[in-house]
Amino acid sequence: MKVTLTFDNGPTAPVTAQVLDVLARHRIRSTFFVVGENLKQAENRAVAERAAAEGHWIGNHTLTHTVQFGDTDDPRVPEREIGEAQRLIGELAHPDRLFRPYGGGGVLDRRLLSPAAVAYLQQNAFTTVLWNSVPHDWDDPDGWTERCLADVATRDWSLVVLHDLPTGAMDHLPRFLAGLHTLDADIVQDFPPHCVPLHRGRLEHSIGHLLPC
Repeated sequence: MKVTLTFDNGPTAPVTAQVLDVLARHRIRSTFFVVGENLKQAENRAVAERAAAEGHWIGNHTLTHTVQFGDTDDPRVPEREIGEAQRLIGELAHPDRLFRPYGGGGVLDRRLLSPAAVAYLQQNAFTTVLWNSVPHDWDDPDGWTERCLADVATRDWSLVVLHDLPTGAMDHLPRFLAGLHTLDADIVQDFPPHCVPLHRGRLEHSIGHLLPC
């Protein structure tokens, strides 16, 4: 059983630093999908730099985390939400230009992408990373660990979405990692191929179910 850990919506300096401390103790490397606007604060930028220096990958999770591409017809949105965030990430970016779209509630549905967003991602050689395990740590900060452990036990390779936000959820990260150890899970940094529909701009899997009708 493999498990890939990813952290969305940060960086938020104190919490992201707490996560990095825990991951370092366990010698685990992960990916942080950052919200571009958060990097405008010096302390958040510094903790993102620390993450990259410690071998974690830095990905793009849009500029504002407020717009699902399938909910807008504005052709300027992909450049603003993807392009501007990537410029803020700058030299911290993974060579594959990792991108994770904003999906409300972690739902993979027809609001996730748009033809304009896909065209932008292809033209600019982004790698789109989705997910298959969302334990809702943001709205159940104390109960997410058991839910996630039960979920990852159901498949060969889980890509888990957690959030380095000040909800208290990451206080339970050590307990979650201990549970993964009990399950004899192999925690890896790579992504399961079925969660990567676009690789460096090349379409790898059908995404029709993620586009508006």
